[in-house]
Amino acid sequence: MLKIRLRRMGAKKAPFYRIIVADSRAPRDGAFVEELGYYNPVSEPVELKIDNERAAEWVKKGAQPTETVRTLLKRSGAID
Repeated sequence: MLKIRLRRMGAKKAPFYRIIVADSRAPRDGAFVEELGYYNPVSEPVELKIDNERAAEWVKKGAQPTETVRTLLKRSGAID
C-alpha cells in the first residue's frame, strides 16, 4: 500500500519535512516513489509547497495520506 507522508530532513531541533509518496513498509527516511513538496514548520510564516495536481492524482490512484499530511493537503487545496 502506498502512503503520502512526511520525510524528516533538517538539523537537530530544526525540522524540515518533504512530502513524499512511499510504500507503507519503507522506513520513514528510506526509499520513496515521488516527492510532492515540502513543509517547513519552523519558519515564520510556515512554508508549505505542494504540487496539488500530482497529490490529487496519487490520492485518486489509492495512496493514503497520513493524518498530518491530510491536513496539509486540505490547507493547500489539493483535496477537499
